[in-house]
Amino acid sequence: MTKTNPGNFFEDFAVGQVLRHATPRTVTAGDVALYQALYGNRFAVQSSDAFARAIGYERAPVDDLLVFHVVFGKTVPDVSLNAVANLGYAGCRFLAPVFPGDTLSTVSEVIGLKENSNGKTGVVYVRSTGTNQNGVEVLDYARWVMVRKRDESTPAPTAVVPVLPAHLPPDALGAAVPRLDLSGWDDALSGSPHRWGDYAVGERIDHVDGTTIEEAEHQMACRLYQNTAKVHFNQHTEGKGRFGRRLVYGGHVISTARALTFNGLGNAFAVAAINGGRHVAPSFAGDTIYAWSEILDSRAIPGRDDVGALRVRLVATKDQPCAAFPDKGDDGRDDPAVVLDLDWWLLLPR
Repeated sequence: MTKTNPGNFFEDFAVGQVLRHATPRTVTAGDVALYQALYGNRFAVQSSDAFARAIGYERAPVDDLLVFHVVFGKTVPDVSLNAVANLGYAGCRFLAPVFPGDTLSTVSEVIGLKENSNGKTGVVYVRSTGTNQNGVEVLDYARWVMVRKRDESTPAPTAVVPVLPAHLPPDALGAAVPRLDLSGWDDALSGSPHRWGDYAVGERIDHVDGTTIEEAEHQMACRLYQNTAKVHFNQHTEGKGRFGRRLVYGGHVISTARALTFNGLGNAFAVAAINGGRHVAPSFAGDTIYAWSEILDSRAIPGRDDVGALRVRLVATKDQPCAAFPDKGDDGRDDPAVVLDLDWWLLLPR
């Protein structure tokens, strides 16, 4: 009997199955520093204990996407070790702040299955929930991932495709953010004079800067999150695959693009929710990532006069600056440069 874990294949999943993932992860100040080294985030609330305390936090919270990646990484050995690609996300809620010293654990439930027409792979839908050491839920989200079959002759299961929300309502936002003391918010120190009311629905922002992905960086990021997916690490196997090389973890592209948004959305200090998102095309080491954003909606949060929410579409491209806002062509197909199309709610001071 083997003592190693080959990972689950498509036929190993069943709707309703609950997966309690191994290796709780204590997030340390070292993790925060390494995340900063990888992406160069400059958002003041996550960068400065003094700034965070001045507006009502106990100290600088851990970056929302670092929390997402750690919670996500727990799921990989059970959900996506044999993945071809992670396809998308929906209904992601950030439920409580995380601080250095907190320990995160993850549980997932299989909420859908659908075999692909080629009979070689299938799509697995899961809802994953991250909790801290006190049992407080800090994050939950749905994702769907294409997973290889162990045996192509295995009969297809009855297809179950879950109905996922197109976006989360404003009254579901803000729970993770303490009531801010805006007298302590310093626009000069935050790096932007533009607050919630300064953005208009329909406005597009070219974030101008670009970041080139290095091979060592995207693999280091996966190690930071304990993401063990073969497609990111094993050139020996991936060299024989469809692309002939390792894929960059999609979350690495998200964090890279999020860091770029500081130039134009510098006061968007928190990600309240991810409504949905697609990894439109794969990214590889050597690609240079650019980004642009579109303001889809602007909402006051019920019962809050300190923060407002912007629903923002974030588009990331590879090897193409975004001054012309590359998007979809007249035929409805994505511009070949687009690698990420994400819809999320961001919080800004009022």
